Amino acid sequence: MTAPARTRTSADLIRAEEPVLAHNYHPLPVVVARAEGTWVEDVEGRRYLDMLAGYSALNFGHRHPALVEAAHRQLDRLTLTSRAFHNDRLAEFAERLAALTGLDMVLPMNTGAEAVESAVKVARKWAYEVKGVPADRATIVVAADNFHGRTTTIVSFSTDETARAGFGPFTPGFRVVPYNDLAALEAAVDETTAAVLIEPIQGEAGVVIPDDGYLAGVRELTRSRGCLFIADEIQSGLGRTGRTLAVEHEGVVPDVLLLGKALGGGIVPVSAVVARRDVLAVLRPGSHGSTFGGNPLAAAVGTAVVSLLETGEFQARAATLGGVLRDGLTGLVGQGVVGFRARGLWAGVDVDPAVGTGREIGERLLTEGVLVKDTHGSTIRLAPPLTITEEELAMALGALGKVLGG
Repeated sequence: MTAPARTRTSADLIRAEEPVLAHNYHPLPVVVARAEGTWVEDVEGRRYLDMLAGYSALNFGHRHPALVEAAHRQLDRLTLTSRAFHNDRLAEFAERLAALTGLDMVLPMNTGAEAVESAVKVARKWAYEVKGVPADRATIVVAADNFHGRTTTIVSFSTDETARAGFGPFTPGFRVVPYNDLAALEAAVDETTAAVLIEPIQGEAGVVIPDDGYLAGVRELTRSRGCLFIADEIQSGLGRTGRTLAVEHEGVVPDVLLLGKALGGGIVPVSAVVARRDVLAVLRPGSHGSTFGGNPLAAAVGTAVVSLLETGEFQARAATLGGVLRDGLTGLVGQGVVGFRARGLWAGVDVDPAVGTGREIGERLLTEGVLVKDTHGSTIRLAPPLTITEEELAMALGALGKVLGG
């Protein structure tokens, strides 16, 4: 008689990954097996409050019923055609996403990095065909401490040496200026500039929020100098900051908007370049593409995500609970927290290095049943699902206070 297979423990599974998975991540020692809403459960049945939400990919929580239903319904009908043929879900997705963002046309892709790469290509082609920049001389101005992805082109304009080291030679055509510095930006823009590409809030850098007026200044500068304003809202967009888009806090409409993460509802990878009609019109058949971009399953889930945002409910929740988050963090300043930056349900929290590194704080919170992720040094990021309750948020803040020794 064959003995029943032994259920693998969390420790077993972590050890099993070591010889067969590339070591490009350093996860916290938790093995998630199930999830619903704001909570996840490991293989032993321990529950944890998710305060990361997949870096904003899970803005609507784990397995939101409307999104799961949309995916199931589409799985029973059609999942992929490639873009060699039309499918019956793509038009509605593009129409409603364009309307939600106040722009004209959509280029559907899959991952956030693909959306950024696509925008770089579109900006360059626009510069040559519309602006009249001489061939192969287009430049794109970006901000220091940016995070737009990890492809070879994108790390070419990163200032994070961990992301760059060993991956050269790098792609030319980018100028890096300090973030939140309009004078430096103005000095970098010239007749070769195709676009200015920035995050309205820098997430990976620690939820860095620019001064009031910076985004409006970028908009005015790009308009007056005849180049494109590309806003990377892959993390900041789709309700996270208390508005549909972070640029809305300054009443700004970019020429090109990059979306991803939450657009797939935590179910499938969905990203998009959303732009003015005259900008995306530079693409013609054969100039760009993606086998999976705009697939019917992604379009169905993406449309369901847009439906959730059209009501304004999640934006309002993020704004209201963002006040609770800010008040709770304010109370921890001087109690192990040396400072923080927050907008909506998104915060970068700087912990006193004497208390611990960001990684150590994450490990301590894990033992309290709360999941967070560190970023640089002693900074941790808080980005819970927008479905979190005030009581759950209070629990997370209480656990943070406890591990800080407050």
